[in-house]
Amino acid sequence: MTQVRKLVLHIDDDPDFLKLAAYHLRKEGYEVVSVQDSSKAMEALLRTAARVVLLDIDMPGKDGLTLLREIKLRDSGIQVTMCTGMVSMQTVLRSTSLGAEGLLFKPLSDLKKLSEAVSISFRKIEKWWEALAEWKAINESLQTIPKHSSAVAVLSR
Repeated sequence: MTQVRKLVLHIDDDPDFLKLAAYHLRKEGYEVVSVQDSSKAMEALLRTAARVVLLDIDMPGKDGLTLLREIKLRDSGIQVTMCTGMVSMQTVLRSTSLGAEGLLFKPLSDLKKLSEAVSISFRKIEKWWEALAEWKAINESLQTIPKHSSAVAVLSR
């Protein structure tokens, strides 16, 4: 099975939250790349090839919902959890409709929520890799069945 690199890209304009989250997640065994300037977020995403992103919504310059849309257009498989102090139903609905996998409300009273969100994101990625490996194994086994076999005809439909 493919080993998924446990790298988290965290984009937030709050330097204190960036430091706190990075410290906590590193203790949990994750690599963390922190980006405070939202204009450098996509560059960091491309450079790191991160599969899990923590993304603040309310930032100067490019806001998190705009970045979420750009990230999902680039690769919809990237797991994005939004982090925000803007608690409203509209924020939740917009984040979900744009493809966010989760939403954390700041300030976090318990950093376990952060760990859980990141852990869930990596489990989703691992499940996709498992499904891909299973598909590959099935596809390879189909190649060994003679082309005139009725089993191939049924499975090829």
